[in-house]
Amino acid sequence: MRRWLALFLPLVAAVAAPAAAQETVVYETVVEETVVVEAGGSDRFVAVAPALVPQGIANYGPFRVLDASRAALVDVTDERSPAQFEAMLRAFPGISLLEMVECPGTYDDRANLRLGRIIHARGIATHVPAGGSVRSGAVELFLAGTARIADPGAEFAVHSWADEDGLEAKDYAVDAPENRAYIDYYREMGMTAPEARAFYAMTNSVPNADARWLSAADMGHWVKLN
Repeated sequence: MRRWLALFLPLVAAVAAPAAAQETVVYETVVEETVVVEAGGSDRFVAVAPALVPQGIANYGPFRVLDASRAALVDVTDERSPAQFEAMLRAFPGISLLEMVECPGTYDDRANLRLGRIIHARGIATHVPAGGSVRSGAVELFLAGTARIADPGAEFAVHSWADEDGLEAKDYAVDAPENRAYIDYYREMGMTAPEARAFYAMTNSVPNADARWLSAADMGHWVKLN
């Protein structure tokens, strides 16, 4: 399924909290290493410059708790992420906003869609601050927000998923279960059927090895933003 998006542009992601909740946040520098995977696998080369991410008051996998009402996503998700997110909500049940700061994508698309459904079911809003970067499978998590906020200076990147055999969305029938899974997900996140199909077609117009970069304004042409 969809994996990390290969990035070769410098990224410096800094949280900008909503005006109603401005406060001092401690940052730390995280360096993601280049990952090389043999051809035929479902991972890809990944290179990301050092990024500033909030240290938070508690860590749950790729999630950092910023305060009683806010958490941040600062890393790639995987098969453990839904359980980690639920553990965070048990410990901090007042979290209502997910700041998407440095979000490369996912190692496990099925788990990633489960995570998105949890975010949506709990009524959590998603926010990409200026400098925030949401790529590949992390875009599905942004769409899960019951309110979606993208500040000027936020960036997104989309591309086709690829499975463990190297096959992409275009290699399956339009109504194949592999494609329907995403259309159904987008519908659950509030899109109409035409909107879901159009957005999915746009993401798959770019092969897995490449990416289409979108600004906050660009994303607003495809999905409803708040």
